[in-house]
Amino acid sequence: AMASLKPKVAIIGAGIAGLTCANHLAEKDIPATVFEKSKGVGGRTSTRRVEPNLSFDHGAQYFTVHNPILQSFVNDWENSGVVSEWKGKIIKLNNKEITRTEIIPRYVGTPGMTAMAADLAKNLEIMRGTKIIEVKHSSNQWTLLDEGGGAYNGFAHLIVALPAPQTAELLVNHPIGEIASSTPMAPCWAVLVGFENKLDVPWDGAFIHDSALSWVARNSSKPGRDATNDCWVLHANAEWSAKHLEDTPASVISKLLESFTCAIGENLPAQIYKTAHRWRYSIGGSLINPKDLHDESIGLTICGDWVNGGRFEGAFLSGITAAESILKKLSSRP
Repeated sequence: AMASLKPKVAIIGAGIAGLTCANHLAEKDIPATVFEKSKGVGGRTSTRRVEPNLSFDHGAQYFTVHNPILQSFVNDWENSGVVSEWKGKIIKLNNKEITRTEIIPRYVGTPGMTAMAADLAKNLEIMRGTKIIEVKHSSNQWTLLDEGGGAYNGFAHLIVALPAPQTAELLVNHPIGEIASSTPMAPCWAVLVGFENKLDVPWDGAFIHDSALSWVARNSSKPGRDATNDCWVLHANAEWSAKHLEDTPASVISKLLESFTCAIGENLPAQIYKTAHRWRYSIGGSLINPKDLHDESIGLTICGDWVNGGRFEGAFLSGITAAESILKKLSSRP
């Protein structure tokens, strides 16, 4: 049989950017192989589940939509139960003083933030638990090497969909690697806490000023969540997280629960569960011209939330842009 004439595409990273890119290529009948170091997909759109009925979206908290391409996905996702609008009351908290935030639709995956990634991934070829540590380009093709010594070759195009520091590491000899290494990404400590009784505050999420915390949310107020127990996610701000990067989880938990108590000005209910999660590359990203992230000559393209403002929508659109840059190249071939 004749070999397929379709060029092979490799995508490193199964976060929202990488999955959106692969999905967009698949719709145009271009097969891509996605390599993901962890067992799950979705990157920072993740959900921690704890028996019997606690769950926490410990990374991305919700997303907003401005772009029509994402809006059409969201319309489909709403119809199929993948996402719902979170109608919780969101406020700003400054020195215990409450102000309302602008009312905009905020969407969440149901029953957890991993739902969008699971939907994007359902028809894709994903090599899970495969950490790519080196990439090489020669005689018009890419070869990828994994941690265990496995090699994958024959790729005409490579898309790197990782946080900036990991992108910089992989592309250390390429000008794109320099753009990545000069893009700062800040860490974020997250504390997940389940309370025995409902925390008695008249809101469900708060942006906090003048505190170690930047954001707190009643996860159990989101649609599709089990509300048997009051589950909260607390995010420390970037500065505090960087300063306490190597602290023990136990110390982070006690400091941030104390900050939470101070911010709301009342005692917290007894805790039935508490843990901390450190996101090394959580926040960051500037708007970088996509042209600077696409090297036509060797078939290399970069995407990720960090190239496009650092949010879910930015990640999604950067994945579409990366896929389009490849499709454009293919359609211009003789």
